[in-house]
Amino acid sequence: MQITFKLYASLTDYLPADKRSSNLMTLDIAPEATIADIIAPFNLPMKLVHLVLINGVYVAPEDRAARTLVEGDVLAIWPPIAGG
Repeated sequence: MQITFKLYASLTDYLPADKRSSNLMTLDIAPEATIADIIAPFNLPMKLVHLVLINGVYVAPEDRAARTLVEGDVLAIWPPIAGG
């Protein structure tokens, strides 16, 4: 099944070079794939996986190892953002 995978801010560096300017890519995933399974091949440092959203809905850190997606979902990940 297909989902849209989006990485924001400094995390876009972990996408393939040809996808970085748009910050997103389509992924083919297994129906049983969890968020953790999906992001593993991208080698994202877990300390930078801060805000995780599926279709705009927050997924708590303790739920990411078990949470699966469905066809057409959008998985978006933001790093910690500092500001003031």
